[in-house]
Amino acid sequence: MKAAVLRAAAPALSIEEVERPQVVPGYTLLRVLACGVCRTDLHIFEHDLPTVRDPLIPGHQIVGEVVDGATAELPLGSRAGVSWIGGADLTCPFCLRGEENLCDAPTLTGYTVNGGYAEFALVRSDFAFPLPSSVEPKYLAPLLCAGIIGFRSLRVAGTRPGERVGLFGFGASASLAIQVLRHWGCEVYVATRGDQHRAQAREAGAQWVGAEDERPPVALDRAVTFAPSGQVVVAALSSLRKGGVVAINAIHLDEMPAFDYDKLLWGERQIRSVTNMTRQDARDFLALAHEIGIRPHVRTFPLAQANEALQAVKHETADGPCVILP
Repeated sequence: MKAAVLRAAAPALSIEEVERPQVVPGYTLLRVLACGVCRTDLHIFEHDLPTVRDPLIPGHQIVGEVVDGATAELPLGSRAGVSWIGGADLTCPFCLRGEENLCDAPTLTGYTVNGGYAEFALVRSDFAFPLPSSVEPKYLAPLLCAGIIGFRSLRVAGTRPGERVGLFGFGASASLAIQVLRHWGCEVYVATRGDQHRAQAREAGAQWVGAEDERPPVALDRAVTFAPSGQVVVAALSSLRKGGVVAINAIHLDEMPAFDYDKLLWGERQIRSVTNMTRQDARDFLALAHEIGIRPHVRTFPLAQANEALQAVKHETADGPCVILP
């Protein structure tokens, strides 16, 4: 099969012919129909995250057709999706509490195991999710990480219908989260850099849109940060009412600056990190996305242009999530 391969010493992905994975018990083979390109892929590519597998096929927002290793939930020829959490040990204290997102020994798709920048992907059957065949794969791929992790971020922030919620940064994940928030009747306030992102936020129905250094005109009940910047976390914290919560949606964050405890954190304000997602998060969000009819505006790339797709994410030149079509 063809695959985009990352090697630790190479400056770019290489398109190679590699061996197609073989099915083993407990796993399902997917013919990849689409694979979303996530900022975490960029962190892996640029070695912001430690190299744990070399060589590696990246990609963890996989939409595929079941071609082998079918199960009752994933029959042959059906469509399935896979996200960042590709498995958990299911025996550690976290898994036993239903917190598999905090598992001590997780499988991370496109990081600890090969992912979906390829024509086929081998995935753990119990961490793959049935997907509707009535929706084009390119629209489903961004839901599988950007969508699910944004949804979990709203949960971690304790978001309730009708609240005032701030989104700090407006990339792929925030552009999906705002659709959930509007469905819940929330007022959404967006602070983000770039005229294009601010225009997208206004078009998506934000109550207020400002630059990254502007403060929303009202005190917020909840806030989610999407930029990997400690300064953005402090900006979100400074916008909260007493008792409000900031959820940090980032797998990698630069240094947190010093801030005034008495003015910003006191008053039972909280900062919470968002770590991965659970299968229940995935099921709940995918069902809600189908109910709402979420169809992200995507930019597609052929597998041969996987490097260009990563650069589009890095430089934020795409009008919406990027998706590779093998």
